Amino acid sequence: MECAIGIAVNHFPSVHSKAQQVSKSKNIRVFTVSCHSVSVSPAGSVEKPWKVADARLVLEDGSVWPAKSFGASGTQVGEVVFNTSLTGYQEIITDPSYAGQFVLMTNPHIGNTGVNFDDEESRQCFLAGLVIRSLSISTSNWRCKETLEDYLASRDIMGIYDVDTRAITRRLRQVGSLIGVLSTEKSKTDEELLEMSRTWDIVGVDLISSVTCDAPYEWVDKTNSEWDFNFSQRNEETFRVVAYDFGIKHNILRRLASYGCKITVVPSTWPASETLKMKPDGVLFSNGPGDPSAVPYAVETVKELIGKVPVFGICMGHQLLGQALGGKTFKMKFGHHGGNHPVRNNLNGRVEISAQNHNYAVDPESLPQGVEVTHVNLNDGSCAGLSFSQQKLMSLQYHPEASPGPHDSDD
Repeated sequence: MECAIGIAVNHFPSVHSKAQQVSKSKNIRVFTVSCHSVSVSPAGSVEKPWKVADARLVLEDGSVWPAKSFGASGTQVGEVVFNTSLTGYQEIITDPSYAGQFVLMTNPHIGNTGVNFDDEESRQCFLAGLVIRSLSISTSNWRCKETLEDYLASRDIMGIYDVDTRAITRRLRQVGSLIGVLSTEKSKTDEELLEMSRTWDIVGVDLISSVTCDAPYEWVDKTNSEWDFNFSQRNEETFRVVAYDFGIKHNILRRLASYGCKITVVPSTWPASETLKMKPDGVLFSNGPGDPSAVPYAVETVKELIGKVPVFGICMGHQLLGQALGGKTFKMKFGHHGGNHPVRNNLNGRVEISAQNHNYAVDPESLPQGVEVTHVNLNDGSCAGLSFSQQKLMSLQYHPEASPGPHDSDD
């Protein structure tokens, strides 16, 4: 169907006589506006020229958040956490520490720079899903190889957008992290999804076993010079390091390699006795997902290595060291996830802006005498670093390799 609407515009606002109207009628302009009928599908539903809400996020508190889907489809359950980083979404979605979690980005625009294959932090995406406000419809980056939507779809990861991420973030800050269910399946009712969220739990679950490597391997990837902050010892092998893979990020290994370390990466269940046979100069306990109390085998391995070889822990490794020393860990209200957390270095008084990703922390009051708290998170006063000189031990709760950034704590 098409219609035409004629609009007459007279450029003479005041007309004093019929003769004047006729003589000046040539100044009247006529505009025609065409309109077309909206197509209707055989079933009778109107086909809209834009994407409509086709997904839901149902939280365990009973709230339902309609959204639009991208990436994979289906139904997935996970713990919802928010990340305050302004950029670096590709490093975030490939960080194994997010296994079992939906990552909600507080920055409203995601997908602007697409994805590439140099910024991945692991062999695959381990997170349960991605929640964002606005999905960029175009990309602008000379390194872009693929759109975020295609990237997640090819890796079977669900994503939703056009949801009020600020409102959800406020709720998580008020009540703490919540279990949620993402679904694009219309056959499932809100009540069914709510029941799924209330019968699933992440506490006490061994998530490390699903992200660790299957067998030991040598790390051979060197850091490209344009991304390297170490110029004095680049690629000069000076130390032999055994790195326990609890969900290790590639940039941690790249940083160690750039400072001259020859690295052997081993699975989370690798026996301490086999590590000692390798005669390493040091042992790294990496970052990783979940509850440190759910992996007692890892704590025992750490115990067996403390005092026999210098050790360093990052994130999950920091928490495991805290438990191995006799301390306790606890689940935080909503954790630390972002690239803008201020940390005070108690050794020199310097404040560093750090990249963090953890839901658990070490209780400093539970640590034995002789263990020093070296770093403190200035947002909430939680323990962000430990050292025990007698045992040649140190650890950090945040990511000193700073991927995706910032780089205050790189050295």
